[in-house]
Amino acid sequence: MLLVQDKLVHLDVLKEEFACNLKACRGACCWEGDFGAPIRETEKIQIENTLPKLIPKLSEESRSCIEEYGPWRPYPTLKEEGTPLLKNGACAYLMWDDNQIARCGFEVLFHEGVTSFKKPISCHLYPIRIDQDESINFEAINYDRWSICTAACAKGKDLKVPVYQFCKEALIRKYGISFFKELDEIAIALKKMES
Repeated sequence: MLLVQDKLVHLDVLKEEFACNLKACRGACCWEGDFGAPIRETEKIQIENTLPKLIPKLSEESRSCIEEYGPWRPYPTLKEEGTPLLKNGACAYLMWDDNQIARCGFEVLFHEGVTSFKKPISCHLYPIRIDQDESINFEAINYDRWSICTAACAKGKDLKVPVYQFCKEALIRKYGISFFKELDEIAIALKKMES
């Protein structure tokens, strides 16, 4: 682990390679898994403000799920709140594009210029996951390996894209440009030491 500003960063974030390959996985991270995407307190207002524009674009099943659980729901085993899930495990905010690739409804509206909220930061950061303990102001930045991302790992290796570079926009959104620049400088220095 490395200390970057006041955050612990696992070396895999700098050394492993990753680049989403939606043609291969079809956005499986939006419809696989046991829990919804973690939602931060600061995102709840953005979600509530965006929902009136998003709800009409969602499927009837998604609308019913959000009506039943609300815009987010508790996941007690994770001690977090997250997006509600449909009975098949898909995120209630999932939309399918013309190629049957899963898309985040929030992100669709963002790209249409309808909202400034891109999507929950937990989704934007993936495959990075943040382990957090707010009571002691602790955050650890880790690379999450998931079998559904095998094609993304292969593509990242082909393109030589480290995880942190793939997540550049999300890391800047979460921690700011100075954090990312420091992380980048460390990654470059480590690479030079290894060569």
